[in-house]
Amino acid sequence: MLSRSSDTSWDIAAAEVRSRESRTDEEDAEEDAHFPTQRTVFFMGSKAGGKTTVLLRFLDRDEAAKPTLALEYTFGRRARGHNMPKDIAHLWELGGGISLSDLVQIPITADNVSSLSVVLVLDVSKPNALWETVERLLDSARSQVEKVCASLQKTGESRSGKQRVPRVLHKDYPDRELISPFPVPLLIVGSKFDIFQDFDSEKRMVICKTLRFIAHFYGASLILTSSKSEATMSKSRSFVNQLAFGTERPKSVSTDPSKPLAIPAGFDSLNQIGPPVTSDVDIGTLHAKNPLDLWKKVFERVFPPEELKDPAKDPQYSEPLIDSIRAQKDQVKEACLMSL
Repeated sequence: MLSRSSDTSWDIAAAEVRSRESRTDEEDAEEDAHFPTQRTVFFMGSKAGGKTTVLLRFLDRDEAAKPTLALEYTFGRRARGHNMPKDIAHLWELGGGISLSDLVQIPITADNVSSLSVVLVLDVSKPNALWETVERLLDSARSQVEKVCASLQKTGESRSGKQRVPRVLHKDYPDRELISPFPVPLLIVGSKFDIFQDFDSEKRMVICKTLRFIAHFYGASLILTSSKSEATMSKSRSFVNQLAFGTERPKSVSTDPSKPLAIPAGFDSLNQIGPPVTSDVDIGTLHAKNPLDLWKKVFERVFPPEELKDPAKDPQYSEPLIDSIRAQKDQVKEACLMSL
């Protein structure tokens, strides 16, 4: 029988395994601090609603925002300390509002879902389009996240650590049994506060309470901003920094509807928000299926949704040759999405 001496490679390896098993979380965190992190932040929201402005402010780029035609990618880097590697934030921006929601399949993948966050930018100066924008984009993103996670679990890749652990709120999170948290960290940014603040006070109240309910229901942080206010843009940058680089989350809270809202996730509650504003609405006639549906019906009674028309399908603008080329391109796009 062969015997192993105390200084063989076998013993050294066994000792290393025992050492790793006995490591504390703090020691693991200290070691991880020496390696760069990579996170993905996906910006989406209202068409021409200010997504690019928020993104540029986060990157500290002093340049004019240009329209995002479809889907654009950039990145940011941040050093945690002297002589330490820089963390990387992969930044995707979806243009076109809800019209290109199918493209969420591109930035939400098996490779990044475990480190993904979403920033939803809503133009609060156009409340009639607000609820549909929230619903369509969040539903598309949630569906893609769940599809990716299911695929990873089916192929067994979850064992390698690639699959995102379902988001579970801590036990003291307000109303955790009554809400439906978004599967990845979510930040809701209400843009164009400078226009919104001139609205009638009752309309402001309806919008603010509704945004607070939506953010709380999805376990999201909420902030209202204006590109004309350095203070609000600085706060939005702090919130995005927390998602992109894991910095400390802002803790200051503002719930006054006459001022820009700023509410980190977990700092609001259904009790503080109160019921929907219903001065002209009889809740008993709405026949809502659940609290989210109730808030939607009340909100859309005050701000009826817009009828969105696609000019490409309007007979008034019919151009046979152009329409034929457009149909071919739509088929190519659909084929590309099916192959992802």
